[in-house]
Amino acid sequence: MSTKYIFVTGGVTSSLGKGIICASLGRLLVARGLKVTVQKLDPYINVDPGTMNPYEHGEVYVTDDGAETDLDLGHYERFLDIKTSQTNNVTTGRVYYDVIKKERQGAYLGKTVQVIPHITDEIQSHVLKLGESGEYDVVIVEIGGTVGDIESLPYVEAVRQLRYNVGRANTLSIHLTLVPYLAAAGELKTKPTQHSVKTLSESGLQPDILVCRSEHHLDASIRNKVARFCNVENEDVIESIDARSIYEVPLLMQKEGLDTRVIEKLGLKTDKEAKLDNWIGFVEAVCNPSGEIKIALVGKYVEHHDSYKSIVEAFIHAGAVNDCKVKVVWVQSDDLTPKNIGTALSGVSGVLVAPGFGGRGIDGKLTAVKYARENGVPFFGICLGMQCAVIEYARNVCGWDGANSTEFDDNTEYPIIDIMHDQKDIENMGGTMRLGKYKCKVKEGSYAHKAYGEDIVEERHRHRYEVNNNLRYKLTEEGMSFTGMNPERDLVEIVEIADHPWFVGVQFHPELRSTVNNPQPLFVDFVKASLKYAKTNELYKPSKKTGMPVN
Repeated sequence: MSTKYIFVTGGVTSSLGKGIICASLGRLLVARGLKVTVQKLDPYINVDPGTMNPYEHGEVYVTDDGAETDLDLGHYERFLDIKTSQTNNVTTGRVYYDVIKKERQGAYLGKTVQVIPHITDEIQSHVLKLGESGEYDVVIVEIGGTVGDIESLPYVEAVRQLRYNVGRANTLSIHLTLVPYLAAAGELKTKPTQHSVKTLSESGLQPDILVCRSEHHLDASIRNKVARFCNVENEDVIESIDARSIYEVPLLMQKEGLDTRVIEKLGLKTDKEAKLDNWIGFVEAVCNPSGEIKIALVGKYVEHHDSYKSIVEAFIHAGAVNDCKVKVVWVQSDDLTPKNIGTALSGVSGVLVAPGFGGRGIDGKLTAVKYARENGVPFFGICLGMQCAVIEYARNVCGWDGANSTEFDDNTEYPIIDIMHDQKDIENMGGTMRLGKYKCKVKEGSYAHKAYGEDIVEERHRHRYEVNNNLRYKLTEEGMSFTGMNPERDLVEIVEIADHPWFVGVQFHPELRSTVNNPQPLFVDFVKASLKYAKTNELYKPSKKTGMPVN
């Protein structure tokens, strides 16, 4: 069976959830026994999101092979339980960068380099690279942006050409659009969808299936109207109503028959029905937990929740395992002081100090670390959060008042956190950090070892600074344990405080490898410790079971 390609576009407005639809469809096809991957085509001119401000783009999702990518790849991995790579995310910047390099090398034999055919050919080559690998039955391709945007036009044209080049029988076009409800009129409106499909058709791409986002159910008359005016069959108008959780979307899409229509239209060979018993159990645990606890997420970008998307999702996975809802309390580190810290963290059962870059908000993060350490509140520090834990310990336990990171103070007397040796002479900021998967040897008897149950683990990294090996002796003398080390380079990966209910800091990003089927062990253990703290301190809030079905 030749590889099939599914192209997913969006219309009317952004943030309709193309990534979730792609991930949900992928989940359903995987459950039917097919090998599936998902690719994101991003229309921005940055080569990758690695140098973008989190307020601009949200979190940067890092793959095993060290690619800095769009956060939608996190959804793909969490839903499909697959590993993505550099080839799964392509930007306009990457496409033009590659074309210009080829032009400079004379690859085009002196021809005038143009959007068509050179840019569109380059886009197609990135898509076909996945399909021609022989690893997948289906490649789902999400095209970022909204149909009609100038930035997206080369991608739509590339898809039009590719459908011709590989054969219409091997491709499918799914268009995600909006059917809004006007309260004043008391009815759903199909005109935005009609205009969106018209715009897409004017670019030479006729959708085969329409997925219609709506706050209300689409009755037969609405479906018939959309089908008639958009040149699709009634069965190809798929309702995507607002869900209680993004993890309920695959179940809603299955109920609507999206996977069945895709299989029929592409002629995919599978007799296997999608068995989603485990997924249904997970959604049930997410939507109907026995209780709720609060965990503070202390960070610099908390106004934009997508900056910490994978952390939030990892909390959902870990909460389901522990039969509780984790309510994230968003705490702006800029605002934290020793005077207001007690009020700011009142009622929380755990404190997570988040990753980040730069000196803004560091004093607030250090204050949060100290509060959690001194008051026995379960603490989890990730990347910069771990470094803050080390700095705070060096200052307030080891007696090194001036201890700091050279990221914030080049002249600190005690550079307990210092730039990595191989990062010192780097000039280009994009794609040059310590990125991707590295090994960590975990000390037996530690919190981390109890969580993982393994001596060697592999986690993803994204950092330039590390614990200074020349000064770490002082930390161990005063009671901080290095319970995880990189065996190749003797770098500190995990720090813990043994005489604390749960105090763990990690240099890596464990949230990036948490999926529905494989919740990240450290998050599971952190939530377990926070749940215990909540019950001990009367902070646990029991829930009323709704008994509502998940589908």
